[in-house]
Formats: sequence, structure tokens, C-alpha cells
Amino acid sequence: MIRLGSLAGYAFEGPRALAGWTPPAQAAVYAILAKDNPQRPQEFAVIFVGHADDLSAEGFPFRHPRSSAWIKRAGGKFNLHVCWLDVPGGTRSHREQITQELCAIYAPSCNLEKFDQAWKDEWIGEYDTAMTDALTTQKRPT
Repeated sequence: MIRLGSLAGYAFEGPRALAGWTPPAQAAVYAILAKDNPQRPQEFAVIFVGHADDLSAEGFPFRHPRSSAWIKRAGGKFNLHVCWLDVPGGTRSHREQITQELCAIYAPSCNLEKFDQAWKDEWIGEYDTAMTDALTTQKRPT
């Protein structure tokens, strides 16, 4: 198991060597990982994140449309690993949301679509309510 996401909130299965992996016939979010440092065998870089309605139909291990970019980035197909997340009861839109979140966090180099994790005030506007005012009590936290 490997944990990915905000505060490492998603428990992914794997990592497994991509070259020898037989994907299960299930819907999931997946991440392609590269081993960058041979001195640290448990350290991986997230280089691609995607989702599928059926992992067995995605073209793994090396018929996926982005596999040539993965191999180039990892310096060879034997440096590639995969991990996947089954989202019980999750819909396609839920898997897309998780994929976008992971792309914003890790900025995987092999994803064509990029996501920014910044938040801008103009997206919701400024507002004042009793809940957003400064504290009026004289108590100080201890």
C-alpha cells in the first residue's frame, strides 16, 4: 500500500512493477510512478495520474497512449510502477475529482492536462458574517 493525496488521504494498492502487472477489471484511479533514486528503493516520483472505468481496458502495461512518455521520463520501462485506488461506490465524476486533486498536488510531468491548487478570493467573493469576525473574548488559548 502507498498513500497519496492531500495529507496522504488515499490508500492505493501497490506499487507494483508496471511491466509485470495484470490490471484488474475494475473502475479505479491509478498513478504511474518512476523510481528516480536507486539508493532509495522505496522512493517514487508520481509521473502520471489517470482514472478508468475498467483498468483491464486501459492498455496496460505499454499500450496506453501515454506509455512512451512514461518510459522516456523513467529512463526505461523497468523503472515504472503502478498503484491504483478502488473507490467503493464512487462514480466516474468522483474518480475524475480525485485524479484532478492528485494532479494539482503532484504536477505529474506526463499528464497533458495541468491543474492549479491555488485558491483565489474572486471565485467566491469577499463576505462578512458573524462567523468570520474577529474573536471578541478576552480569553487567550493556553
